[in-house]
Amino acid sequence: MNRRDKARARADRRKPSARRRLGRLGLRGAAAAIALTLALVLPWRWLPPPTTAFMLRERLQGGEPRQHWVPLSRLSRHLALCVVAAEDQKFPEHFGFDFDSIGKALGEGPRPRGASTLSQQLAKNLYLWPERSLVRKGLEAWLTLALEATWPKRRILEVYLNVAEFGPGVYGAGAAARRYFRVPASQLTLEQAALLAAVLPSPRRMSAARPSEYVRGRAGEIAEAARALGPRYIAGL
Repeated sequence: MNRRDKARARADRRKPSARRRLGRLGLRGAAAAIALTLALVLPWRWLPPPTTAFMLRERLQGGEPRQHWVPLSRLSRHLALCVVAAEDQKFPEHFGFDFDSIGKALGEGPRPRGASTLSQQLAKNLYLWPERSLVRKGLEAWLTLALEATWPKRRILEVYLNVAEFGPGVYGAGAAARRYFRVPASQLTLEQAALLAAVLPSPRRMSAARPSEYVRGRAGEIAEAARALGPRYIAGL
């Protein structure tokens, strides 16, 4: 082997293999994804989100979303408890996902009931879109993990109650309490809070102000579940 061939062989050995190059690209991509996620998630641990993906969608469709931010300390404790009782009774315990509920939902056939936790719903409302797809569910899971890893449970609940849709164009408990019951969110009764929680699965089809027989029945169930849990259930969040 002449000098030129030896030099070429040494240069080839110094070149990173295709596997190494792919590995480096993967690490850089993962680091970029984590950095972008933290930039999207971390500010709202301390600041009220100025808008959400669902509110932006409403504006793009010509609507004018109504929202009034209310700190958790000034929200009716009945509302926080009713929402947890209705939507996610394992909220204080899980890390973003209720695998028991997911398993039960998957066993219900091609059109299973929802099994999303409050954290998953918040991730969707803040950043994503309502239509179901594998891409959206994947992004939702990633963002849910980010929220759970960087926000305390109390903050997740506070932001959820301030951005969830309670009626057409009505976002957050502050706007909903004024709109439907003419009271500040701090003065919602157990019955009013249960009605608001009852419409969360479909706030554009069900009404807290003019509840159907189904909504009234569901609100009664939620109120009973909230009483059974008791205020101490979420007091330590």
